[in-house]
Amino acid sequence: MNGNNKYTLKYLLWLLDMAVIVLSFTAATYIRWQNFRDMYSKQLHFLVCLILLLIATVYSFGIDYNRDYMKRRFSQECYTVFKYECVIILATMVVNYALNIGSTFSRLVMFYFIILDFFLTVLVHQLLRNGLFVYWKNADTAVKLLVLTEDQHLERTIRHLQHHLDINYSIIGEVCLDKDHKGEEVHGVPVIASREDLVQVVTTMPVDEVFIYTPDIPQNELEDVIRTFGNMGVTVHYCVELPGMSGRTSVNMIGSYSVVSYTEGTGRYRALIVKRLFDIFCGILGTILTGILTVIVGIAIKIDSPGPIFFSQTRIGRNGRRFKIYKFRSMYTDAEERKKELEAQNEMSGLMFKIKDDPRITKVGAFIRKTSLDEFPQFLNILKGDMSLVGTRPPTEKEFEQYNDYYRRRISMTPGLTGMWQVSGRSDIEDFDEIVKLDLQYIDNWSLGLDLKIIFKTVAVVFKGSGAS
Repeated sequence: MNGNNKYTLKYLLWLLDMAVIVLSFTAATYIRWQNFRDMYSKQLHFLVCLILLLIATVYSFGIDYNRDYMKRRFSQECYTVFKYECVIILATMVVNYALNIGSTFSRLVMFYFIILDFFLTVLVHQLLRNGLFVYWKNADTAVKLLVLTEDQHLERTIRHLQHHLDINYSIIGEVCLDKDHKGEEVHGVPVIASREDLVQVVTTMPVDEVFIYTPDIPQNELEDVIRTFGNMGVTVHYCVELPGMSGRTSVNMIGSYSVVSYTEGTGRYRALIVKRLFDIFCGILGTILTGILTVIVGIAIKIDSPGPIFFSQTRIGRNGRRFKIYKFRSMYTDAEERKKELEAQNEMSGLMFKIKDDPRITKVGAFIRKTSLDEFPQFLNILKGDMSLVGTRPPTEKEFEQYNDYYRRRISMTPGLTGMWQVSGRSDIEDFDEIVKLDLQYIDNWSLGLDLKIIFKTVAVVFKGSGAS
């Protein structure tokens, strides 16, 4: 399991375990006294419950008893939870007697609690495991893994990974580096490229991670391949040794293979979880504001020009995922057709298109662009997880099709509503390479503090009226 999913699951299991303890303790107290009035002391019961929560938290993070949660069979789950129950009960009893409250607290409550907490914890863990299995198998959320190996190891490697990978992985293709098997399938996995056209094929397809198993190919012969994927922002798992690289490396497991993982960009998974929680909060508020604005802005758009209130377009998200971006419509409905006529007036150098006083923009469109009101529907994208509040600019499909490996690394993070280039004189930038440079600067230096700095700068830019041109 990759780091982001691992830490998310760890904290989710901890929260669920805490909720189950509170529920079990409350139910045990009620079963013992048949009500909540006749218990010896409400303060005493609250204190004991708090002790249970604290001890369970120390056990969860100190022992990390859920580190192999996704691989445990039902019998193993029961045994693991049984040990967990024994530890927290015995430790709580010791603390109770140390605080001189053990003799006054009902032992029946603890007995009922042990039984309830054991069965409820096992039940909740099983339901979560089944739910995650369905989620990762049926949604576009699985880690997309590309396998690179040799002819003689092709079938064995794929079969081994299929049996040992965590369920949040999806093998999207394989490449044989010493023989051309392009167009074939091995255990249901397509061979998507040969060594010669590997970069060309992978550049425009969704890939999160690459696993390389080439024991008979010298490491120095693969350095260019590893460096290319690193430039794309794709994590590389090399089995077992990795040539010296400037990026960050860490020892991990892919299936039961030992790998040294190499990646450029951020790997601070705890901070990324905080970033996502903040995105959800802002996404909810922003979506509510969008609903209110739709009444006012929508009427203005309808009066100004015929056509829908909202504009949607396919954009490229993290690591090549496609998604629909939403905005308030600021152009006439034939804008895409008229763009071909205006190509000669393009003021941008590179893959983007921009001209001053674009005739395709409506009167209302000019105002909502200047005030950035047209961007508000993207809060729905943020809530869905397609975008983040702060990130890189999401390219169009046409731009993406022209990317090289250097450009591709800018989509190794979730695209954002705002970002470095938006607060760095976006109306004055006339070179696409400068935008890429700013995006990569954001990726390489990312932190929660940098996100907050960009948010404050964005607010200042909007209030100054220097929105998108």
